[in-house]
Amino acid sequence: TGLGRALLVTDMGTGLAYNEGRQADESRVMAYVTNHLRDGLEAEPLRSVDEPVVAEGPFLWSVFKSKYFLFALMAGEGGDERYLGGLRAEPALGEDQAAVSVTQPLGSDGVVDYRLLMAPQDRDLLLNFENDLEEANPYGYRWMRPVVRPVVGVVLTILNFLHENLNVGYGWVLIIFGVMMRVVLFPLNQKAMRAQMRNMAVQPLLQEIQKKYKDQPEKLQKEMMKLYKDHGFNPLAGCLPMLLPWPVLITLFFVFQNAIQLRGESFLWMPNLSAADPLYILPVVLGLSMFLMQWISLRSMPVPNPQMKMMMWLMPIMMTGIFFRFASGLNLYYATSNIAMLPQQWWIAQERQKIRKKGPLKPEPSGD
Repeated sequence: TGLGRALLVTDMGTGLAYNEGRQADESRVMAYVTNHLRDGLEAEPLRSVDEPVVAEGPFLWSVFKSKYFLFALMAGEGGDERYLGGLRAEPALGEDQAAVSVTQPLGSDGVVDYRLLMAPQDRDLLLNFENDLEEANPYGYRWMRPVVRPVVGVVLTILNFLHENLNVGYGWVLIIFGVMMRVVLFPLNQKAMRAQMRNMAVQPLLQEIQKKYKDQPEKLQKEMMKLYKDHGFNPLAGCLPMLLPWPVLITLFFVFQNAIQLRGESFLWMPNLSAADPLYILPVVLGLSMFLMQWISLRSMPVPNPQMKMMMWLMPIMMTGIFFRFASGLNLYYATSNIAMLPQQWWIAQERQKIRKKGPLKPEPSGD
């Protein structure tokens, strides 16, 4: 048990009932979650419990969670009774269920104190409880959580602020937030795209140097460094600005699929932003917006790459198929974000065409 005292064993049951329209989608997130005093959060899908498992405490709490609700058992507030001693999980008869029991040390007077909570996974509500109960819904995969977790609170705070202060539904909140994100990321995207243009313009000179000095490694290295310096070429300049916002973008993917704020929220033809689009309009709009972005980018390139042409068709089709089953709120955000980026994409394409009209870059005198 991790505490070495007389214990009370509490049966927490076998999981929560299904509450959403598509049972297959909800079964993936059915899990029990624990918060260990030393090791922190641990989530285990109920469907993966195929043999008895014993975990030693002490734990701060143990939780059954579905997509939007949780059932929590929390220890009392005094002495060793502040902690749960250990946990046992074993397969249950029902589909996507596991029988979970938790131990707790008895007090010196033979009395045990614990609290039960059945609540929606509303972050603002769960923040009223101690020991990080708001983290019972662990957004993202385990290896992503150190990056995702700090961003979740910020994103949800902004969404709630827009909803309450603009007095609009969450459908409009997602549209406004999508445009806001593009405005915030505009300088980074602009810097990355211009760096890519510079790098593309230098590529013919770089290939010429590599061909000319292929048998002289030291001379090749020297000439490449000179080329980089003369033309402000940086192989990473086009990548780094695009990588910086990725923690936020990854977080948004998980938040918009699991935010209870979107549950039951209707918008236009969609009765529930937390469920898939019943008419599949938004996934198609998302795919078309992706195609248009890539088409604008590709048509301004000096020599279109055959592989890029293939990806221009393949990626939108693939992403449309993937997003068919995702929450319509997630589709709405990404479609809005893509559409909001089209003016910037067009602007950059026009700059590329102006550079093309100037002709290829001329190599600087080598001094040989």
